[in-house]
Amino acid sequence: MCAVPLILYGIQHYFSIAGSLILIPLVIVPAMGGTPEDTASVVSSMLMVSGLSTLLHTSFGSRLPLIQGASFVHLAPALAIIFSPEFYNLKEDRFKKTMRELQGAVIIGGAFQTFLGYSGGMSLLLRVINPVVVAPTVASVGLAFFAYGFSVVGRCVEIGIPQILALVLFALYLRKLTVFGHRIFQVYAVPLGLALTWAYAFLLTESKVYNYSGCSFSQRHNATAVLTPECQDRMATMLSCRTDVSNALSTSAWFRFPYPFQWGVPTFHWQTAVVMMVASVIASVDSVGAYHASSLLVASRAPTHGVVSRSIGLEGLTSVLAGFWGTGSAATTLTENVHTIAVTKMGSRRAVEFGACVLIVASVIGKISGFIATIPQVIVAGLLVFMWTMLAAMGLSTLRYSETGSSRNVLIVGLSLFLSFSIPSYFQQYAYDPSSSLPTSFQPYNVGAQGPFNTSSKNANFALNTIFSLHMVIAFLVAFVLDNTVPGSRQERGLYVWSKGRTARNEPAVVKDYGLAFGLSKYFNWVRWVGL
Repeated sequence: MCAVPLILYGIQHYFSIAGSLILIPLVIVPAMGGTPEDTASVVSSMLMVSGLSTLLHTSFGSRLPLIQGASFVHLAPALAIIFSPEFYNLKEDRFKKTMRELQGAVIIGGAFQTFLGYSGGMSLLLRVINPVVVAPTVASVGLAFFAYGFSVVGRCVEIGIPQILALVLFALYLRKLTVFGHRIFQVYAVPLGLALTWAYAFLLTESKVYNYSGCSFSQRHNATAVLTPECQDRMATMLSCRTDVSNALSTSAWFRFPYPFQWGVPTFHWQTAVVMMVASVIASVDSVGAYHASSLLVASRAPTHGVVSRSIGLEGLTSVLAGFWGTGSAATTLTENVHTIAVTKMGSRRAVEFGACVLIVASVIGKISGFIATIPQVIVAGLLVFMWTMLAAMGLSTLRYSETGSSRNVLIVGLSLFLSFSIPSYFQQYAYDPSSSLPTSFQPYNVGAQGPFNTSSKNANFALNTIFSLHMVIAFLVAFVLDNTVPGSRQERGLYVWSKGRTARNEPAVVKDYGLAFGLSKYFNWVRWVGL
């Protein structure tokens, strides 16, 4: 490829999935009690790890044009750890102590995923995992955050609702509109929606729409200020709607190099490690779906078990790197990238690698991370509504590789999804505390110490209550058991598509392949013993 298209396509890939790259730190850092400066630091670390992980994955992993980033699969377990009594009730250094705990859990979870991949265990797992299992598992990851979505958007409806409408307009109504031969609105729905909504919110702020007589916005930093009840209500509106709430941009250094263990030495506890190990299995299932979907687009054939095993192993190693750097989440393949490949018809691995280099450079420019950290929470929630919708839709779209009209598959998927909400709801209602100071949107993640499991070990209670309150875990277990016990043909279950080395039926290549090949054994002879 010549240089100009390479640069353009590389930037295009990353802009199209910008939300997946930056939004998780904007959720978890404030939840941990971190400052805007902490948010900017975690964002820069996230950009650094994402760039490094993508380069490693395209060179030594699947060698597909897939971008690595923060995992939404690990968001719910991270929130469960953040809001556990042990860390939520800390009075001093809550952010750093909680981050170090997340680092330790992510490192152990990544090490387990590495073992799962390189030991050949993933090859065994692939024999009993197919689209009927992947679809509800991945879909439940996106649908699980319904409590956070509109409840946060509703704090400032005059900004949140127009943003969602703009995203729907770009992604659906204007999706076939082309500009110079490119579907700009379909590919860049997220960054366009972010830019327009942010500009609109900025105009409202500068127009003094959220300035109230007798209620100064500067009082939010004054601990001795006495606010009237009317001013307290209006202060909540100002904090949700104004764009000048965060001072991260003004306080960020121009250059800041993210480095490992910047928050201190990670701490390790077995109960949080077990939760992240379970999450790493679900993340592997999510990534398997992304590998197959992108491989069928790029090469019109499913990846071999050896390629998938090697890729999962490398994802584990990059998750360990994420734990070292302290991003608060593991690294995984971004499912949304598959949608970008399908829309743009471009599967250049070199373009993705160029974009990864740009991310690494951007990570050391502190003002970029500081600027990202100033995105208002309402706008973050609006973007997440769209991103989680895409994740759920991408998960359910995996069913196209199976017989979607089969009553067997319909019942398995439907029961998996229903129980994935009903069972965690039981755990959440069991642990409900009306006197809790937690925001309503975060209440579902405060079940670790108060759920129905009540053994003599507090650590075991936390692990069991947290694991069984996770929607994705229930969806995976139900779908896995039913799909492997209820009789069904290979074609009905979609196994003929995901079989080793076979070409998918009716799945012609729609993407130009630039240097992507699956005959990699001559470069990685050690892979032969991985695939079973």
